[in-house]
Amino acid sequence: MAMKSCFLRVVFLSFVAAVSFTRAGEPEKIDWLPWSDKIFEQARAEQKYVLLDLGAGWCHWCHVMDELTYADPTVIGLLRSKFLAVRVDQDARPDLANRYEDYGWPATILFHFEGHELAKRRGYLPPKTMAGLLQAIIDDPTPGPSVLPEEAIAPSAESSLTPEERSAAREKFIAAYDAEDGGWGDAQHFLDWHALEYCLREGAAGDAKLEQMARQTLTAGLKLIDPVWGGVYQYSTDGDWDHAHFEKIMPFQAENLRVLTQAAQLWAEPKWLDAAQKIRAYLKLFLTSPDGAFYTSQDADVVPGEHSGEYFSLNDAARRKQGVPRVDRHLYARENGLAIMGLCALHDATGEAAVLAEARRAAEWALAHRAMPEGGFRHDEKDEAGPYLADTLAMGRAFLSLYHSTAERGWLEKAEQAATFIAAKFQIPLGFASTPALPPFQPKAQVEENIQLTRWAKSLYEHTGKSPYLQIAEHAMRFLAAPAVVASQGYGTSGILLADRELNSEPMHLTIVGPKTAPLARQLYVAALQHAPAGTRLEWLDASEGPLPRADAEYPSLPEPVAFLCKDGTCSRPMKSVAELVAKLPGKVPPKP
Repeated sequence: MAMKSCFLRVVFLSFVAAVSFTRAGEPEKIDWLPWSDKIFEQARAEQKYVLLDLGAGWCHWCHVMDELTYADPTVIGLLRSKFLAVRVDQDARPDLANRYEDYGWPATILFHFEGHELAKRRGYLPPKTMAGLLQAIIDDPTPGPSVLPEEAIAPSAESSLTPEERSAAREKFIAAYDAEDGGWGDAQHFLDWHALEYCLREGAAGDAKLEQMARQTLTAGLKLIDPVWGGVYQYSTDGDWDHAHFEKIMPFQAENLRVLTQAAQLWAEPKWLDAAQKIRAYLKLFLTSPDGAFYTSQDADVVPGEHSGEYFSLNDAARRKQGVPRVDRHLYARENGLAIMGLCALHDATGEAAVLAEARRAAEWALAHRAMPEGGFRHDEKDEAGPYLADTLAMGRAFLSLYHSTAERGWLEKAEQAATFIAAKFQIPLGFASTPALPPFQPKAQVEENIQLTRWAKSLYEHTGKSPYLQIAEHAMRFLAAPAVVASQGYGTSGILLADRELNSEPMHLTIVGPKTAPLARQLYVAALQHAPAGTRLEWLDASEGPLPRADAEYPSLPEPVAFLCKDGTCSRPMKSVAELVAKLPGKVPPKP
């Protein structure tokens, strides 16, 4: 018995020694901190600099940097001795993502403990490069050449581009086009929704050159549609469409779903709807939660840090045998708003009730779980900061899309509430800021958000006739029209050109008149959804609901449902059939009886 007890004691001590040795031999790790308003208070107290690692869960090079750079002993030692290391998922913090969008992902930002920037670096930094950068900051904490004073921007005096500015922006956009392969940009090619939508709109108005650019780019961009699971990859490297990076991010799924359906409606070619349906199938398969809300993204890598080109060449069974890339299951209001808009566009083009049901379900979930008082929306269940403009703007756009798809006035009311919240919370002298406050920074407007805000607020004004929404659009446009902003955009001027065009023109107005219970009225509305050009103000006047929200035209009371098409102060005669309605729309061929 004594010998057995002694043996067990020896075994136990050997186990303890083994555990102690393993722990002692474990590599040191960085103690990452979250970003907070108090991070610089701590930095000043400890006299340490701040490193901000701004990345994304789906980002291949973020994984590589984590596996190599941030596991390097020299880098770890420097960070532990003289820095507070802060890590932020840019999807979780739209304010920081917007501020440093030109530097990522990953983006590396180094700060003095007093809060001012010392260096900003874009993309992957190898261990030696990072160690050298950290040591240089320690040796001389003077802002480096990457930190330039922000250019003072004066808003435009007018809420529009001048004819000369419009022409120059258009030529800049065309000059950036890759005439050989299609698309814009040098190293990376992707389906840029502003550029494509601008080309589609101009093409529909008769510009054959821009229509051809849209056709070539969309055709080439079909290579970025995953042939197995559907969904669109973020981009291709090497200046062509053959070297995909495989992350699938909700803004690309949703906005390209919307643009592809516009192409399908304009050109009546099945391949565009086929591509759109593959995106929708991917959303259902991977990015839809059990409650009908939408997840954020899917990683590019099966094994973090290892390029997955061979994996994505496999079929479904072979992929699943190796595993499935990680899905970011955060449920952000912004991503749900974008998905709703894409699904509404697909519903409008196809008439599929199930697609609209998916959009409704997500909207109802967001209202139940992300809505704030007074019409705004949180980003996540609990926000570390915020509110953020991106969330309320995306949901406001989604509500207006649902109103367009359904003619249900409750959705329009929710869009108006979102606009009121935005005007109260985010307006600054120069446009609308991503967030009201982001210590140690001052509120700052971001171009993409102000483009979307201009277009949406103008459309909201067209539907309601309420001047505060027009004022929102004009204020955002004065920021976008500032010469310094236009000059900063490269081919991104397409979004500013879209906003300028829509703000300073009147959309086509198509009204269905008749009871919503009448089959012909329903048929007319469905036909209008499928065939009316993008940007059309489409409404349904049912006398039992009272006048339209903006009663700017008088319609006669007729015994049967009819449609009226109004533009430039005049309205058509009543159209009494689907064929007559479709024939009246620009560029459309009436369907066979």
